[in-house]
Amino acid sequence: MKGCCVALCLLSAVIARCGPAGGLDTLQIGESVIHIGSDPDLPLPRPVILDWVRRSAIAVSNYFGRFPVKTLYLGIHAGDRQRVGGGVTHGASRIDVRLGPDAEAKDLRGDWVLTHEMFHLAFPTLKDRHLWMMEGLSDYLEPVARARVRQLTARDVWREFVEGLPQGLPGADEQGLDDSFSRERIYWGGNLFWLLADVQIRVRTGNRHSIDDAIRAILKAGGNGDANWSIEQVIRVGDKATGTTVLKDLYSELGLQRGDIHLGSLWQALGVVYRHRAVRFDDSAPWAAVRASITAQQGRRI
Repeated sequence: MKGCCVALCLLSAVIARCGPAGGLDTLQIGESVIHIGSDPDLPLPRPVILDWVRRSAIAVSNYFGRFPVKTLYLGIHAGDRQRVGGGVTHGASRIDVRLGPDAEAKDLRGDWVLTHEMFHLAFPTLKDRHLWMMEGLSDYLEPVARARVRQLTARDVWREFVEGLPQGLPGADEQGLDDSFSRERIYWGGNLFWLLADVQIRVRTGNRHSIDDAIRAILKAGGNGDANWSIEQVIRVGDKATGTTVLKDLYSELGLQRGDIHLGSLWQALGVVYRHRAVRFDDSAPWAAVRASITAQQGRRI
């Protein structure tokens, strides 16, 4: 994979208490600082919660080579039914998330919500009709980034894709992803768009470029959560970074039209074999190297 593999020692977390009991902590990741405000009645002790934030931040930082913003304010609030939920990202400066009363340490170790929200910090705000592109990107990058720092296995990631992505295919009365408002099309349909884009870029460039290059270039150009961009600007900057027209072509195919996606053929080409809820890999498949590079592990174990 083309890109920078950051030594995680540069991303080591330094946790310092900086406020009254129950309230405020500071987590430093490289040159960035996360200010964490927490409700006093959370169900888990502070060290467990801070380790959860650290793990999420390291997965995102490893993907970009740095944490995507200099300063983040993270509010952790008491929730109700969901053990981890209620994640909302406000531009490029604040995230709020909730922990339910039954949340346990194992829920935070396996959590995807906070990593998903942190990826929103690093992508511009688009018009509502393109919500699928924003949510789908965070949904796609979250498991990929966690696998690269060994918080998930490659089999975990591909099983999630095989089991979940069919939900993103258009129904009988649905058209392109633009103006889609069902949860399945926004999240899983958007996720499928980015997976296909990643695969196509890697195939066309002999694995020299990937979505990584496109997303990093968009962030470098100022496309973070505080920026309001058009989808045309996202596509233009992303395609220039990869030297392809994959985003433009795929948007025409899936954003503006229904598209014609055969997931079975995709899994076969990538060498993803799914049976009885388990995944194994066929390394003789034509795109096996592409599949392996998407989740290739980086850095030391977290």
